[in-house]
Amino acid sequence: MSLEHKLRGAAKFLFEAHHNNDVFLRLPEHLSPNNINEAYRIQDYYHEQISSDRGDVIGYKIALTSETMQRMVGFGHPCSGALFSKSVFTSPASVNSRDYVRLGAECEIAVTLGEDIPASRVPYDQKSITRFIKSLSPALELIEDRDADYSNLYFMDVIADNTWNAGIVLGPECTNPTQLELISSVGQISINGNVIDQGTGGDVLGHPFKALAWLANHMVERDKPLLQGMIIMTGSIVKTKFLNKGDQVKYTFEGLGRVQLSVY
Repeated sequence: MSLEHKLRGAAKFLFEAHHNNDVFLRLPEHLSPNNINEAYRIQDYYHEQISSDRGDVIGYKIALTSETMQRMVGFGHPCSGALFSKSVFTSPASVNSRDYVRLGAECEIAVTLGEDIPASRVPYDQKSITRFIKSLSPALELIEDRDADYSNLYFMDVIADNTWNAGIVLGPECTNPTQLELISSVGQISINGNVIDQGTGGDVLGHPFKALAWLANHMVERDKPLLQGMIIMTGSIVKTKFLNKGDQVKYTFEGLGRVQLSVY
């Protein structure tokens, strides 16, 4: 089997697994990526498979930007996945529990880009990336892990599966992001009126803008530079929270505002 045939076969396997609502399992050995480059190439082919259902790529998510999330899945490096136009919701939002095998939510800060980020200026860092930011929003990322067994997780397969992104819910837009003290500001999630966890902007690689810089450099390496108007999810400040039918979720981040989600 050629490498190209293998990668396309893995993407088709993932597409069919989602279509059938299959529990997440490791890709078959003959399709599983041998390294991170193969994982991202499978992800690209998988994007082609799902674009007719989920729309255009309108941005990216950054996964595993906190030690908490890295410990949860046993993989010590950030990674990325795409966001699609038909999976973007505005708070307050509602989703149907029957559309997911197992729905999770992650508490994040979303960045909207005001300019293209040129490849010619890499590498970017927390300071140099700031000029490209138009606005920030509190946001929930919707996660579809298809009831994965975290004790036996090969994370290259998760990267291939678009790092489990199932959509985002955006809160109010803040157009003065440099005035916020994000490192120490607290984000708090409650479910059904009970506060269950909290974190700070500093839990995201030390600062959410560091996460954005990581993504900008990473996407230039992949020849997919970030463009004006794209939405970037900078990573969760707490562990993934799994949701059930009837749950009412509220996520509030100091200085940014509130996101609300109902699961029916």
